[in-house]
Amino acid sequence: MRTAEAGIFEPHLPDDVSVRRWFALYALLFAGLAIPLVVLVGREGWTWADWRTDPEGTFGQMGAAVKLLGFALYVSLACTFLPLPTGWIVASLAIQGVGIASDVWTTTLIVGCVGAAGSTVANLNDYHLFTWMLRHHRIGAVRQTRTYHTAARWFSRSPFFLLVVFNFIPIPVDVIRMLATSYRYPRVPFATANFIGRFVRYGVIAFATFWWNLGWIAPVALLGLAVVLGGGRLGPKLLRKLFRWATNRQGAELSNTQKEQSG
Repeated sequence: MRTAEAGIFEPHLPDDVSVRRWFALYALLFAGLAIPLVVLVGREGWTWADWRTDPEGTFGQMGAAVKLLGFALYVSLACTFLPLPTGWIVASLAIQGVGIASDVWTTTLIVGCVGAAGSTVANLNDYHLFTWMLRHHRIGAVRQTRTYHTAARWFSRSPFFLLVVFNFIPIPVDVIRMLATSYRYPRVPFATANFIGRFVRYGVIAFATFWWNLGWIAPVALLGLAVVLGGGRLGPKLLRKLFRWATNRQGAELSNTQKEQSG
């Protein structure tokens, strides 16, 4: 039940969410992705020495299934409680020559769908962890505050739209998921809004990386942006080295292409 004024669920009522059942399902899903990934990696011919000497070439030679399975696992872990940046890995999979697909539209569709599905699972992890936390009296008491009531009224005006927008913008704002959980917004529209927002975000990144042939500049730039927005610290010297490496790689690829065309 909700109060008539603010559309807020009464905090003393049960939330009808099985946290244990969800994480049992997530464990099965994780194993269903991890086991075939381990098997496929075992069949690859590369060694760790190959990664040390030629990481770019080794990554390019990996099978598309290995890359997508690893991608799905990674983004399924990237939640509020494990704030892993995701933009850089989306761009990495959309680089021309990586082997996900040969054209921009197929690459955008595959990377966008896989990434959005994985991120939706991660956000559902947040939903269930927040639910578990709110069951504790001291944390759940936040629903009785004036600030929460104001935020809940704002959220209740267009919850689906707000979730889509906040999942699209590349700024790490977890408060919208916390608010949706405390408001007890239903999980099906919550997951749907998350998927749509992340599909658009990842699709834009993948399309731009492939279409403009940005190469490794895009992943490095997005990783640097994630560090800045996330409030982390990465040495300026290391960032300069990464950007210089990506720029040099891009210049070398363009030079080789021009030589091949002139020859």
